[in-house]
Amino acid sequence: MSDLVDRLSSGTHAVSAARYKSGDEFEAAVARGFVLVKFTGTRGGTELGFKIDREKSVIDFANPSGKVQLVGPLTLDYVPVECVVEIDVQSREGAGALRRLGNEAEAARSVQ
Repeated sequence: MSDLVDRLSSGTHAVSAARYKSGDEFEAAVARGFVLVKFTGTRGGTELGFKIDREKSVIDFANPSGKVQLVGPLTLDYVPVECVVEIDVQSREGAGALRRLGNEAEAARSVQ
């Protein structure tokens, strides 16, 4: 198994969407449905891109707290995971983690 997946799927970690130069640029990326976020606590940082699952995400840019929760699937080191992050729109900083999807995918395959 991947050490990186193990590390990022245990606990909550600092994340940044600072690639986007402003809150408006970040909002535009979310509107397009694909974002890049960087887990800053790994050696050199780990930037991951994922398609936003709008049904699982909480996206309200009018929210007084100024935070959005973004959820989306991706594969990291051949391991299917779901990225879950909460990011402050103005600072583009927040926290997040990965959730393994392997067991769900294997269960779905065994039913077929």
